Amino acid sequence: MNTSVNIAGVIMKNPVTVASGTFGSGMEFADFVDLSKLGAVTTKGVANVPWAGNPTPRIAETPSGMMNAIGLQNPGIDTFIKRDLPFLAEYDTKVIVNVCGKSTEDYVDVVERLADTSADLLEINVSCPNVKEGGIAFGQDPKALYDITTKVKAAAKQPIIMKLSPNVTDITEMARAAEAGGADALSLINTITGMKIDIYRRRFAVANKTGGVSGPAIRPIAVRMVYQVAKAVKLPIIGMGGIATAEDAIEFIMAGATAVSVGTANFRNPSVSQEIVKGIEDFMISQGIEDIADIRGCVD
Repeated sequence: MNTSVNIAGVIMKNPVTVASGTFGSGMEFADFVDLSKLGAVTTKGVANVPWAGNPTPRIAETPSGMMNAIGLQNPGIDTFIKRDLPFLAEYDTKVIVNVCGKSTEDYVDVVERLADTSADLLEINVSCPNVKEGGIAFGQDPKALYDITTKVKAAAKQPIIMKLSPNVTDITEMARAAEAGGADALSLINTITGMKIDIYRRRFAVANKTGGVSGPAIRPIAVRMVYQVAKAVKLPIIGMGGIATAEDAIEFIMAGATAVSVGTANFRNPSVSQEIVKGIEDFMISQGIEDIADIRGCVD
């Protein structure tokens, strides 16, 4: 039975990783999950300088999910290279580093700093606001997405995964722009922008007013977008959005994803990613599936 998958030439032993921002760099979860059993660990976003993130409160519960406005708080690339990458190097898993920035130059700076490290893949978070263009996210304008993809690709030594935002009119337009810009893979979906109001306190539930909604509530939307993108481009896809069980993960793979990423479910069950790996294996055995690739994109 073969559960391994190929993301831009990087072989993951199985198709399961974790969503950026929900798992730290694995340190917080190492007591609950054998990181070596995961296909990859995807780190929290890292910028060229430390970010403090948004003011609190930054998290709110929503029906079948949660909303966050953390603001990509991170210690910066210097601390990340010194502390996080050596920790992850102790485990038999691939490392996907999520990269964020406020300008194209920020992203390029980080990927250049990561060039000679143990990082296997770079996931570029284009949901960050482009401060030089009035704050619109890089991933909401196909031209901006194309431009940043070309520049990051030119600077990176590792393959790059462009992480697409669902907060657009046509996700396939964005996917094609990233592909044209030289992306090696895509990941989707990032969180969906939402709002919650505390009616008794008469104020917003999070200080940022809006936040990113994640969890099972968004899964049907994510599956639909993964299916659409898989039909529109030839790049491998890491699918995510509300995955909480092996059945959820398999649904994304059947929609066309090469790998899957588990996010919000980690907060409810810290060992869920490892359980999903086992669940996929059990499903393949029960269904007589020899190779995970045999069910990839099997719906039409």
